[in-house]
Amino acid sequence: MIRVAVAGLGWWGKHIVRRMAGSELVRITTAVETNPALASFAAEHGLDFRSTLDEVLRDGEIDAVILCTPHSAHTGQVLAAAAAGKHVFCEKPLALTRADAARSVAACSDAGVVLGIGHERRYEPGMAEIARLVREGELGTIMHVEADFSHDKLANVPPGDWRTAPKDAPAAGMTAMGIHLTDAFVHLFGPIAEVFAMTASRVTYPDNGDVLSVQCRFASGATGHLNAILVTPLYINFVVFGSDAWAELRNHTHPDTPGPSTLTVQHRDGRRDVRQFAWTDTVRANIEQFARAVTGEAPYPFTDAEKIGNIAALEAICQSAATGQAVPVPPHADPAKAPA
Repeated sequence: MIRVAVAGLGWWGKHIVRRMAGSELVRITTAVETNPALASFAAEHGLDFRSTLDEVLRDGEIDAVILCTPHSAHTGQVLAAAAAGKHVFCEKPLALTRADAARSVAACSDAGVVLGIGHERRYEPGMAEIARLVREGELGTIMHVEADFSHDKLANVPPGDWRTAPKDAPAAGMTAMGIHLTDAFVHLFGPIAEVFAMTASRVTYPDNGDVLSVQCRFASGATGHLNAILVTPLYINFVVFGSDAWAELRNHTHPDTPGPSTLTVQHRDGRRDVRQFAWTDTVRANIEQFARAVTGEAPYPFTDAEKIGNIAALEAICQSAATGQAVPVPPHADPAKAPA
């Protein structure tokens, strides 16, 4: 059992507190929040209430921190946690630039602490099955991937909220939803080599847009496309096209809400396999896997190269959306696999 503090009691911080209740691996003991009005939420869940992260980092009773804070604060907070010897689970995105992601990864490695990341969609049973199909070559040569992650949960964020600011949420829905898709892309298909992105403001978010569309090319030569829309009913779809078969996963609910998903695999010979997967608590699964890594029971499955490579893609997408030009993604290597 690890003892954990959650920094930030917004929508997602509260969701994490609720989802981790009763865990046998993680005990959230403390909440960090600058808004005193949220002390009542902490009290309701039996949490100590602190107003600064520094208080938690000095507390020898805390093993790890979960960061549910504005994106631009992540790098400084990860570095501070590592310096204090605290394991750190950072909600996505890990950083807003490749350089900052690399700094965070290096700081945690040097301090000997685990760096977790909030990409819980990897733990969906349907996504795990797609990963198996890709890994075992059942789809043939990978040709192309298309992915959509759109909803309206953030359509009515009040003006002035950090989620409306280009500083924290550049390129429309990229940091809210698109970053999950690029994480899956990098994990399943390897490094992204080039991106071309467009944004539009159709209904709201005049400063950073409410529609994002991205074309990408992988270092392998395969291509990809992703969409993220901030003002539309829920639509979550992930399709991998191979030379021998294609596989499509359709989610019927947001990942935070119980509901099924459907995987369809269409084979070249005409066979069509359809499977339905029950909902699983992927937030809890990810954080409990982080806890197992902290206690040395099992490795954390996100590699350093994936953590850095995803943010390299994010940075390039933001640059492309701002300039209207295709942008190369700098190559990166897994530090754990670098030659001695």
